[in-house]
Amino acid sequence: MSLNHTISSLIFAATGRRVSVNEDVPAHIFLAYLGRQCLALARGVFAQLVGARKPKLLFLDRGARIRGLSQLRFGSRLRLGMRSQLICWSKSGITIGHDFSLGENSLISNGFNPFGDIGVISIGSNVGIGGYSSVCCAASVSIGDNTITGQYLSIHPQNHVFLDPDTPIRLQGTTSQGIDIGADCWLGAKVTILDGVTIGAGSIVAAGAVVTQSFPARSILGGVPAKVIGKR
Repeated sequence: MSLNHTISSLIFAATGRRVSVNEDVPAHIFLAYLGRQCLALARGVFAQLVGARKPKLLFLDRGARIRGLSQLRFGSRLRLGMRSQLICWSKSGITIGHDFSLGENSLISNGFNPFGDIGVISIGSNVGIGGYSSVCCAASVSIGDNTITGQYLSIHPQNHVFLDPDTPIRLQGTTSQGIDIGADCWLGAKVTILDGVTIGAGSIVAAGAVVTQSFPARSILGGVPAKVIGKR
């Protein structure tokens, strides 16, 4: 039995997840990867103990931070990549299911600061958000189970009011309708989703698309602004 196969068996015994290590990956490189994961898990356990929480499988890579950990509701196996942040301003303001991963240098926050509106973010199970992404919400954002995204995802559930040309835009307030992304969607790299949009379950959004309106389930979208370019 190879070392990689033995490691796969140990991972299954510890987590209940069946994984297959690529045999082309040298054992010493994979062991170094496992070492980094153990350090990330140790950071997650320490953060939960400091916050007087019962520890779950929480992995915090180097520089990753959770602010408002006591307010956060999440399942097992939550992973934050290097220098990513998850900010929860209010009780149950962010709810995340099982097996969630957030890529490096990303931000998820249910508000911009404690002086403004505080929103609600709901993320299902088996969701992966790519690196350099931003989900900052003063209204509501919902992401369904099994949805995956590429890098540089940008979700904006808010618009600035600009009706009065004699008043600075920053002083005219905002409007918020919320954003709903269905289950089993695939959003490509550099996708932008604007306020008021619903993307139906099972949809695909091509890289670089800007979604400004709602679309039904199993749509294939692309372009700026996004339009239907196919159906599943």
